[in-house]
Amino acid sequence: MTERPATPELALAELRAGNERFVTGTRIHPNQDAEHRAALAGAQAPFAVIFGCSDSRLAAEIIFDRGLGDLFVVRTAGHTVGTAVLGSVEYAVTILKTPLVVVLGHNSCGAVRAACDAVSEGTSPSGFLGAVVDAVIPSVALAASQQVNDVDQIVDIHIQRTVRQLQHLSETLSRAVAEGRCAVVGMSYQLSDGKARIVSTG
Repeated sequence: MTERPATPELALAELRAGNERFVTGTRIHPNQDAEHRAALAGAQAPFAVIFGCSDSRLAAEIIFDRGLGDLFVVRTAGHTVGTAVLGSVEYAVTILKTPLVVVLGHNSCGAVRAACDAVSEGTSPSGFLGAVVDAVIPSVALAASQQVNDVDQIVDIHIQRTVRQLQHLSETLSRAVAEGRCAVVGMSYQLSDGKARIVSTG
């Protein structure tokens, strides 16, 4: 079993190294063997929370070349924030002592496109899908105030806004960041080349 990165800086470096292996086709598939699975049966100690979009192409353990017990993954469409998300993140940070939280978005995000369409057309999807779109619309409005209308640039703004939301809404997370026990980083995954680039460091 590999030693868990103990600081936010080391955790981020581990993620970036794993993504580089994924991009270059040199994956090592760590912590995926039967021995490691058995060792984890009693407890978990993930080194990063990945709060990402639910898009099927955004499988965190694959794109960061990690294995069992490494990542605490929370996903919603458009990485929209709700109480269950906040509770999950707080659990990882306080109970599991996870030193890093990553908001993971991606280019060509359908939720962001839907929010842009809703704003331009003055309508929103029906049902609970409308709630997802409504949660993204403030990011579209923020982008408009900055004269940004490219969808992928809006995605970056939405990631940055989500990073701020997590810390604003969760006093627990905000305190952990202030004390240096945890960091919150925004990353955007590029669907074509597989790179996860940093767009916000909290």
